[in-house]
Amino acid sequence: MDELLHAPEGEALSRRLRRGAGAGADTPSGFRAFAERAMDGAEILRRGASRVFHRVDGASSGHKLWGPVAFLAAAGILGVALVVGTVYTPSYVVSVDGVTLGTVQEQETFEAAVDRVEARASGILGYDYTIDSDITYEFALTEKDQLSSVASFETYLFDQIGEVMKSYLLSVDGQFIGAAADQAQLDALLESIQAPYINENTISAEFVEPITITHEYTSSDIMQDLSQMEATLTANTTGETTYEVQAGDTFMAIAYAHDMSMSELEELNPGIDINKLYIGQILTIRQTIPFLSVKTVDAITYTEAIECPVEEIEDDTMYQGETKTVTQGVEGEALISAEVTYVNGYEEERNITSTTVLSEPTTTVVRVGTKVRPRTMATGTFIWPLSGKITSNYGYRYIFGSYSYHSGLDIAASYGTSIKAADGGTVVFAGTGTGGYWSYGKYVVIDHGNGIQTIYAHCSSLNVSTGDKVYQGQTIARVGATGRATGNHCHFQVKVNGTTVSPWNYLP
Repeated sequence: MDELLHAPEGEALSRRLRRGAGAGADTPSGFRAFAERAMDGAEILRRGASRVFHRVDGASSGHKLWGPVAFLAAAGILGVALVVGTVYTPSYVVSVDGVTLGTVQEQETFEAAVDRVEARASGILGYDYTIDSDITYEFALTEKDQLSSVASFETYLFDQIGEVMKSYLLSVDGQFIGAAADQAQLDALLESIQAPYINENTISAEFVEPITITHEYTSSDIMQDLSQMEATLTANTTGETTYEVQAGDTFMAIAYAHDMSMSELEELNPGIDINKLYIGQILTIRQTIPFLSVKTVDAITYTEAIECPVEEIEDDTMYQGETKTVTQGVEGEALISAEVTYVNGYEEERNITSTTVLSEPTTTVVRVGTKVRPRTMATGTFIWPLSGKITSNYGYRYIFGSYSYHSGLDIAASYGTSIKAADGGTVVFAGTGTGGYWSYGKYVVIDHGNGIQTIYAHCSSLNVSTGDKVYQGQTIARVGATGRATGNHCHFQVKVNGTTVSPWNYLP
């Protein structure tokens, strides 16, 4: 059966083609036809051999046996036919520029692979790319399971394109950052960005933005500068985030703490009354955010005080709102284990995983007053003396051609607007300023007890006199522009034990 596995003598077995010259046009059709006839012949032999066996079987039943030579010949013919028809298939050995790549059943299979490589290379390079190589197809009979993978052809062809290379590409949230020949370089770069946020307590670290590293063909001139990639990933951007108002916070203090002006903070929070912040209120603020943010979780252990339970005892000799500690308890202590989540080093969340009491607290006993308070007695909380626009804040300001310290809030309002006592108390001064207070014009000072006093200046007229008892919300004066003033307003000032403090710390 040797003639079934080889081309007829004198038949050409190969040809060389220039890409695009009409592959397959000069295929050695004679040999291919011969091979196909051989395959058909193998099938005929198989069927013939089968008939031989049937005849042998029939002869046996008729008591006439064939000789062993005939039997072995029939068996040999059948075996060859089965091998040729089942194991082998007509095929082509493909070579490119003298390099053998593999075997395909049809030339069109390899041509399609070339087309795909050209199309993909054109997309990568941005211009039409054509593979200009000599391609050789050599006809052969090949075992069916020995045909080559098309993917291996494409890989080889890509590797021969000088303008294209296979690289590891780094992208952040879909944005391409750069490439490297080795993925380990990109992994090391990302680890270096995480490193400043990792300590001995860190149990996990990841990036907030999705990171992808792919291995694919790209243009050879793609950016592979690791230092430039690091600069991009660590560059800061200005983004918006939120802030929860804490006890003692003021609008101005929040703005300054985040390197913002009050007008910028107001612009981000339309509808917010800057004079009426409350604990837990959420404000929008601007914050510097890295291009690539790092999220870490630390497992920490610390001690925390346990507050003393309070036992209250009513006392009708004390005014309502007044308290007096009889027995001061001792705080307890607890050992806390927690997992704390940070983003770029700032705490985002704290999850308590366990609490162990080290010592129990003792009870604090407090007397609580039940006696009705006089109307003019201080409540301990302030109200705004009037409604109006803040034209000058507490602290340093530029006025009258120079910077100077401003001791209160200037609240602008129409001439004659009522000015009310911020809290109950005793009027300790009501008159026109002299000496160091001449610039206040007509003003009122109220003592609220516990070393706290409030001042109301630049009034057009006064409604109280020194020594009067006043209640919270009582009209004590009218808005004006007496003393040194640029317009009608009330200068509102707070002193604690003789020292001027920020009114924002007391106003609601």
